Amino acid sequence: MTTEERTGFRRFLNRLTATDSELDAEELQRDSAKCGAVPAGDCRRGQVVSVSGRLRTVAYTPRTNLPTLEADLYDGSDVVTLVFLGRRSIAGIEPGRQLTARGRIAVRDDRKVIYNPYYELEAPR
Repeated sequence: MTTEERTGFRRFLNRLTATDSELDAEELQRDSAKCGAVPAGDCRRGQVVSVSGRLRTVAYTPRTNLPTLEADLYDGSDVVTLVFLGRRSIAGIEPGRQLTARGRIAVRDDRKVIYNPYYELEAPR
């Protein structure tokens, strides 16, 4: 058996034994790499990055002085929270939606955050 056949067989066995969430994470990482985005797990504070993935949650946070819309973007490796200051809602920003966001990574409460990111929505699948 050649090395290529062994790795193919090993990959087949891994796919049989993997959970749905693990398979979903692998698919998200492949899609993210195809569009040239930086894996969220590799992002560091202060970096200007482009991250691509699926929105897990979207929440409106009413604050007395500045309302915010927060969305958790998951790319299969880690989560980056997108914070839209002064917004109550944005058309197309909803859980399950694929998008690519660009901006500078900040850290808030030990979470990676991008404030007011540039974003591109992908066509629904």
